Amino acid sequence: MSGRVPIEPQRVDAPLTQSATFLVLSIADGSDAVKTIRSTLAGLDDLAKNVSIRDLGASFACTVGIGSNVWDRLTGLPRPAELHPFPEIKGAVHTAISTPGDLLFHIRSERRDLCFEFERQLLDLLGNSVTVVDETVGFRYFDVRDLLGFVDGTANPVGPAVPESILIAEEDTSAIGGSYIVIQKYVHDLKAWRGLTAEQQEAIIGRTKLDNIELDDAAEGHQAAHKTLATIEDENGVEYSILRDNMPFGNPGSNEFGTYFIGYSRRLWVMEKMLQRMFIGNPPGLHDRLLDFSKPLTGTTFFAPSASMLASLGSD
Repeated sequence: MSGRVPIEPQRVDAPLTQSATFLVLSIADGSDAVKTIRSTLAGLDDLAKNVSIRDLGASFACTVGIGSNVWDRLTGLPRPAELHPFPEIKGAVHTAISTPGDLLFHIRSERRDLCFEFERQLLDLLGNSVTVVDETVGFRYFDVRDLLGFVDGTANPVGPAVPESILIAEEDTSAIGGSYIVIQKYVHDLKAWRGLTAEQQEAIIGRTKLDNIELDDAAEGHQAAHKTLATIEDENGVEYSILRDNMPFGNPGSNEFGTYFIGYSRRLWVMEKMLQRMFIGNPPGLHDRLLDFSKPLTGTTFFAPSASMLASLGSD
């Protein structure tokens, strides 16, 4: 029998829950900050257990992603093959902006209080080694709909297709069990969106609003719907999936309504091509009309290493 220790992925495929917190941090300068962060990341599983034990049925999970600019400094490990900063994608009308972020904590639970408590304990441990760049609290909206009124995440892989779509395998041996993450925080112009008819909205999304039935694609060379632009195939017609854990967020009192996009993928190029098709258009010039009503405030790329790799950060 082989003595090789199995690689344990993080829970990147944890189920969609009622509540989620998306916490983006920047790392302070100095070796003390790195030491504190490495120790905290190595002990993340214990911290999660300390919180999740309070309600074992609440589907608590936390996934951590590490940004390109701090990977070498923080881990000292070989870089994942595709890891690089989020590239700004500038179309004729809309731009996918690139924003800073060194660490991402995707915290999920059926209970908001468990997300809160985990984040509180996490930030206590990290102390002055980090600064909060963005903190967004998401919630499930009715039957997994976004605030635009459409079901979100229909194209997600299921069953055996999930690890095949999101976990790196033998193509990058130093990053096995890891996953690339792209986040974008979108805010919606709901007043303008609601000024459209249901049929106009459906044509933009590419699905019916009530029962989520996929509509036929537009003829080649014509304006494509969002669902078509977000479908990625290679030159051989092979379709590649990503796992979306998008969550609505907002505050009606401050007129804030949005969707926090978070995608996990085995292949970073798939998500980047998706964004190029949306913002530049396919064909170029025919951008995703959803962007006329949804504006990205952030854009950052991370890599979620395996849980085994995270645990190893505390070994020195």
